[in-house]
Amino acid sequence: MQKVISKDGTSIAFDQTGSGQPVILVAGAFSFRKYPGSLELAALLSRDFTVINYDRRGRGDSGDTKPYSVAREIEDLEALINHVGGSTYMWGLSSGAVLALKAAASGLNVKKLAVYDPPFGVDNTAILPPSDFVKHLTELIARDQRGDAVRYFMTKGMGAPGFVMVMMRLMPGVWPRLTAVANTLPYDAMMLDGHITGQPLKAQDWAGVTMPTLVTAGSKSTTSLRHAAQQLAEILPNAQHRLLEGLSHTNIDMKVIAPVLKEFFS
Repeated sequence: MQKVISKDGTSIAFDQTGSGQPVILVAGAFSFRKYPGSLELAALLSRDFTVINYDRRGRGDSGDTKPYSVAREIEDLEALINHVGGSTYMWGLSSGAVLALKAAASGLNVKKLAVYDPPFGVDNTAILPPSDFVKHLTELIARDQRGDAVRYFMTKGMGAPGFVMVMMRLMPGVWPRLTAVANTLPYDAMMLDGHITGQPLKAQDWAGVTMPTLVTAGSKSTTSLRHAAQQLAEILPNAQHRLLEGLSHTNIDMKVIAPVLKEFFS
């Protein structure tokens, strides 16, 4: 494990493996650098690239300086980019895809960007969270009601049916892993605030994303996620869109993802 210090003094933990052009992996909600999928993707890409697999702030071994803002997470990525020499390729998953897009739009030196299933809500197929979604999540975490925050985020934010919550509680090791990072769920909610409205994406919000960009979605992801990926690719000036067969938002096979990323980044 290594660490960089972000602009506000927060320590950001990461693992660096492999050699070649750098690729930073930006995880989604509930994920962190020791998450099985993150470890697998890092191992697969390390055969061809220098891979930076990091803990977003508030997760794993990274710090969590208050107050939180999306801008601070972009500064965390800036510190990592400086560490690898000032430029990078970047991969973002789910809410991590939105963070990667925001970082690229802010002007960070991202040479190529690849995202999977950015959870925008762009039409009437989207599940729209309550208007007080961020506020209520923040209140649950302030009361240390981590289990309730996980249930609320997944049912009201992601549209997961109630029986899925029951199944997750019965799966060995799953529920503790989710609740361990529940304190960062308000951060993911803030990351998506204003982008899950059922309205089309605004091209001007992403005008800075001019680098070659690969927008992917799972062929079995929800209609809303597939529509969001397609619309994002259409409004970006230098993007391509690709559906990955057999994958969904909850069934992500890194052995399918890795060769797609290798081809695009190479």
